[in-house]
Amino acid sequence: MRTENPDSLKWRKSSFSGGGGTGGGNCVEAAALPDGRIAIRNSKNPDDGTAYFTRTEIHAWLQGIKAGEFDDLA
Repeated sequence: MRTENPDSLKWRKSSFSGGGGTGGGNCVEAAALPDGRIAIRNSKNPDDGTAYFTRTEIHAWLQGIKAGEFDDLA
């Protein structure tokens, strides 16, 4: 599967990733790729790598988050 250059993507940062408040400066960014996948990275350390997921995988993950399945990790 072809991987885009992360620097060429249009990244969107979570509104919960701000410098203050509950985000504490932890920054998560996501970008849509032309082939339909979603790229996720840490905006504070973008050179540390980018994870790529299908839309089905992202949907399942977000549903789990909304259902509280990962609350014990926070």
